[in-house]
Order: sequence, then C-alpha cells, then structure tokens
Amino acid sequence: MSDIEGVYEDLEADVSLEEFREAVEAKVEQMGGLADEETAAMLVAHEVGESEVGGIADIEPGMEEAKFVAKVVSIGEVRTFERDGEDEDGRVVNVEVADETGSVRAAFWDDHAEAATEELEEGQVLRIKGRPKEGFSGVEVSVDDVEPDDDTEVDVQISDTHTVESLSLGLSNVNLVGLVLDTDSVRTFDRDDGSEGKVSNLVVGDSTGRVRVTLWDERADLAEEIDPDTTIEVIDGYVRERDGTLEVHVGNRGAIEEVDEDVEYVPESTPIEDLEIGQTVDLAGVVRSADPKRTFDRDDGSEGQVRNVRVQDATGDIRVALWGEKADLDVGPGDEVALGDVEIQDGWQDDLEASAGWQSTITVLESDTERDTKADATEGTRSEGLSAFADDGGDSGSTDDRTETDVEDGSTESGAETEQADGTNDGEEVEFTGVVVQAGDPVVLDDGETTMSVETDTDVGLGEEITVRGVVSDGRLEASDVF
Repeated sequence: MSDIEGVYEDLEADVSLEEFREAVEAKVEQMGGLADEETAAMLVAHEVGESEVGGIADIEPGMEEAKFVAKVVSIGEVRTFERDGEDEDGRVVNVEVADETGSVRAAFWDDHAEAATEELEEGQVLRIKGRPKEGFSGVEVSVDDVEPDDDTEVDVQISDTHTVESLSLGLSNVNLVGLVLDTDSVRTFDRDDGSEGKVSNLVVGDSTGRVRVTLWDERADLAEEIDPDTTIEVIDGYVRERDGTLEVHVGNRGAIEEVDEDVEYVPESTPIEDLEIGQTVDLAGVVRSADPKRTFDRDDGSEGQVRNVRVQDATGDIRVALWGEKADLDVGPGDEVALGDVEIQDGWQDDLEASAGWQSTITVLESDTERDTKADATEGTRSEGLSAFADDGGDSGSTDDRTETDVEDGSTESGAETEQADGTNDGEEVEFTGVVVQAGDPVVLDDGETTMSVETDTDVGLGEEITVRGVVSDGRLEASDVF
C-alpha cells in the first residue's frame, strides 16, 4: 500500500481515491518539492476534512470551503448584472437547497447559472462544493462545483407552502398561510446611505405554531391595513434569526395577500401556578380586571405608557403589564386572551408578574359579550378550557359573568334595583375587606365571593389586602377609612 493510499484509508470524507491522488499531486507541485507525497497527502487530507460538513446546519460564513449533499427545494430566475471593466454581463441564479438539518441559498454564477436553469429540477439531490459567506438573508454558498448524486437519499419534503413548524434558518421563497394574531405600527429609520426605510411586524399563527413576520419598505404599510383574525398568505418571504428566534421577512419582491381559508391556531400555554421568575412563556386565561393606562417619562425624555391587567386561568391569576402600543389594546374584564412570549418577573410584594413588551403577542380569543350571546351559555357556570375556574375552587366573584360596567360601578345587571350584589343598600354604612384586583378609579376589591367598587384617594397596589369603611352610594362604597 502506498503512502497516499494509507492516508486515504484514514480519511473520513466523501472523495474518491482518484480525486485524492490528483489533489496530492497538485499539492506536491504547488509546494515546489518541499513536501513528499506522504506529507502532501496529509495536508490534503486535513483540507478535505475541514471542508466536509455533517449537514447544512454546520456551514458557517468563516469557512474557506464547504462540501455537502442537499436536495433542490426551489430554483430562482437568472439575473444579469454589469461587471466593472468587463463587456460581458455576469449572471447568477439562486437555488434553495436543503437537508435534514436545514436549508441554505446556493448562488450559481455564469455558466453554472445557465446550467442550473436548464438542467436542475426540484427534488434533485446534488453534491455541492462552494464558499460560504454572509448574505442578505443569512448564510449563502457561492458554488464552485456541483454534480448530481442519484444514489443518496435526502429526507426533505418539497412543498409550495410551508407551515410555521417547517421553517428553518436560511430558507427563502417561503409561502406561508396563517391567521394574523397581532399587528404593529409602521416605524421609519435612516439607512447608512441617507435614505429612509420603513419596517413593521405581524404575528401569524397556524396549527403548528406562530412566527413574527417583518415587513420592509413598500410592504411595511400592510401591517396597518390588515386586521387581527384575518387569514393571509405570505408570499416569497425569507427566514432570518433575531435574538435566537426565527422570523419571516418580506421585502419588495414578496407580498401579503388575504385568503379565504380556515386556519386553526391553538396556543400552548403554561399554567399560571407553574410560572417562575426569568421565564419567557405563553399564557392564556380570562381578564379579571384592568387598570387605566398610565404614561411616564423615560430617561431619554420620550414618553412611555403601560397598562396593568390581571389574567386568571384554572390554576391561579397574575398581573400582566402591557407596555407601549400594547397598552392601547381593547381588552377588559371577561375577555379570553392568549399572551405569547411574556417575561415573568418579580412583582409587588414578592408576587410574580408578567411583562408584555414589543416582542409579545396578545390575542383576544373571545370577549365577555361574545360569550354571553352564545345560545348554550348558562348563567353562573363556565365552560371548560380557559375559563374553567369554578371546578378548581377559583374566584366565584370574578368578572366573567358581568359586563365591564358592572365591575366599575358595582351594580347588578338590573339598574332598577338598589340592593347590591353583597346584600347592601344605598345609604348603608358598611365595612368590607378584600384583595385589590383593580387599583385604578374606582378601586375594586374582591373577598373571594363578591367584588366591591370603592371611591378613595388612598394609594393601593394590586394584590394588597385592605379593609374599607364607608357609605354605599350609587353602587360604590365611598370610603371614609382605609386600613
């Protein structure tokens, strides 16, 4: 066995012995006789081993060369461009290829570009050698050499439309049908070349999950034209990563269209009783109370806003702080909501609270009014699922079976009656002890059986247990003492 064959036997790379011999001979010639065949073979083996990757997920921009096997997912159109100092135009076509670990855009240049459009087919398996680089939509590979590989199986499904679950980093030409869960306003920014750009966001969900869709420039205004709960199709998007999470981006080549399709989105939520500080989780439940919106000044002089709501599920309840534009959302007592990507923090009096910032998603699943109009609704009971609290020993006096007005003024559904829900009458002096479930105007207390609206100038905090004494008037207790 020759020295070259001995090194080749130890080489764990998909290259033929003939190709390896040719590479060794070229290395000997390149080094001008400074290396014998065995040394050259070892150098070539090292270079070959460095370029072989286990899968597309292992390809990085800093690599000099990458060799891999992948299936053709989609083939773009040939684009021409002018090269500096040359009369002949350059040509390039982008081909999306994928394996079981991910997908990547492969750029075929000039003669390879023509061959790609004439000879390649979707579903074909290729053996590719190229130079990785950082492209506009993630890592790209500039192809140096390619050949068909009919003997290798690559388990990748070819589909015109993706699901959220099937998205992977680097994927382009993405079509995705989903339900709009949340929308964002358009923001402008200055580019390095002095031009102004625009960007906005949607959150889209399907039966496999949800994903943030970022709209750029000409497409950005669509976020303000599409209402939540609308089914849309994202056309020709591309997948990028932000803060460890995949997003679908849509530029001027892409589009967003409303479609007449039924898409089911079922959020997977964490029970409130299982929450821990530092988690970023999804929650679902019924809004039990809602504070008025508050504004504040930031350190940079800008104005911010926040609104606190209390959300309850079958296992407990938690205060949720809605920041920025989310403070303007029309949610109130009785609304069933799904909250995505909220951060669990240490709240008042060591209680946990959830923070819903720009990255969070808030979807109103069902309002109190909608629930009351259902033909099979039964007074005093609650359906299973998000509002199934009665069987869990939950708060029988929470606001799921009253309107928002009832919570604010403490009145019963019949405005003609002067007797309150707790049996008190106007003009009667009472003492009431309960937990603050709304710290706004009025303060709302809950003792586990009934709620009481209280007029007071005393500052109180959510979750605080207080006792108030005063006279009931027009459905509210005008507090003379708070302790």
